[in-house]
This record gives sequence, structure tokens and C-alpha cells, in this order.
Amino acid sequence: MSDVILRAEHLGISFGGLKAVNDFNLELREGELVGLIGPNGAGKTTVFNLLTGVYKPTEGDYYIGETKMNGKPAHAMVEAGVARTFQNIRLFSNMTVIENVLVARDRKFGYKLFSAFTHPKSFWKQEAQEKERAMELLKVVGLEDKADTVAANLPYGQQRKLEIARALATDMKVLMLDEPAAGMNPTETAELLEIINLIRDRFGISILLIEHDMSLVMKICERITVLDYGNIIASGSPEEIAHNKYVIEAYLGKDDEEE
Repeated sequence: MSDVILRAEHLGISFGGLKAVNDFNLELREGELVGLIGPNGAGKTTVFNLLTGVYKPTEGDYYIGETKMNGKPAHAMVEAGVARTFQNIRLFSNMTVIENVLVARDRKFGYKLFSAFTHPKSFWKQEAQEKERAMELLKVVGLEDKADTVAANLPYGQQRKLEIARALATDMKVLMLDEPAAGMNPTETAELLEIINLIRDRFGISILLIEHDMSLVMKICERITVLDYGNIIASGSPEEIAHNKYVIEAYLGKDDEEE
């Protein structure tokens, strides 16, 4: 069995008197693709914010490998190997497609301030290497021919793909995708499914996915965890989740005749 790359133990957070997430437990193993689903307001994005350092948990712990990450800022999570996308696209809209990817590669640049001004051969060599790497990642998401296009001018579906390419540029171990198919048409969603599978197979990355497109979730995820009102109500294989009465009730409501 592969190693656990991310682990959450009894994780929770309260905002004032409201408990947004309660007793959340999860193990994500190397190369695994796990779905996190639930109705609107179930706490899914709050979990992502806890696991990426946006929020500090008021209860429980979470780990990357054996390193406890409680209270560490978002940039420390990136350095530890965690990257994410967002429900609402957050690109540098006035920069080109390739510049958006290169921004995520910034911490990989090894030259110092003096080199940035004098531009020795080593500077240009590393610039060329990073641009080549950025183009490889754009090719993964099918945007290599859009490298010099301003990000704001991309269609919505391609902006989603660019967000994924930028996340990949951090060389993460864990990729968290927050509703990547939101706003996509069926053709774009099918392309996204292929991209996610390609990313996992080629790079061996562990993926945690929030998604409302249930057909996508059922096709792509190995395991699924279901949240409702901040609590886990089910966890298992796609087939188990599809037939779980508590999951059906959470999405469709209870049948009054059964009460």
C-alpha cells in the first residue's frame, strides 16, 4: 500500500458560534484521487481552506507526510508540496498565459539580485529552462498554442485549464481542485476529465477534488467522502456512495413517507 501523503485528524473550525467543519478525518495516499462532495454550504471549501493554510483549525491536526502543518501560512503549504485551484478563477488576468505559469516557478529560480540586473549567461540559461518547463505544462492542459495570449482573453474553460497548469508549476505532491468543472460545457468537462487522469498518471500526484458534476466524480474518483453541515456522513467507493441512503437524503431531502 502506498504512503499517506496528507492526513487530517479530527479537524474542525468554528466561526463565532457556528461550527463550519466538525471532526473531519481523511487520508490521501500517493497517487490517489479522492472526491470531496456534498450539498451547497456543506463545508467543502472550508476544508480546503483548512488544508491549505488559509484558515487555522480550532480543533484537530493535519499533516503533510509526517510534518504537522497546523498554523502554517499558505506559502509554507506550497513549499511542503500542496497546491490548489479555486471556485472563482484567480489568474493574473493582464499577464500572458505563459507568464501566469512562470510566476508559479519563481521560487525555482536560483539566481540572485545581482544576476537579475547583469544578466549573465547562467541567467539566460535558467530563463530558457523555466520557459521550456512552462511550455511542457501548458501542453499537458492543451494551451501551448495560447502561450502569448493575455489570460483575460481566454475563454472560460481555458482559464480553468490555465489555473491547473499554474498549480502544476509548483511541483506539488498534492493537488486540490475546487470545482474545476464549474461553468464548463460537456465538451470542456470531458477534456478536463482526460487532463486530470493524465496529470495523475504522468506525475503521480495525489488529487483531492471538490466537484458538483456527479458524473465526473463517479467516473474519476477512487474514493469519495461526503460532507453535510460540516460533518462526514459517508465515505467509500463511488458505487457505495451512489447507493448510500444518507447521501441521497442530503442531496434530495428525506422522503416524508419514511419519517
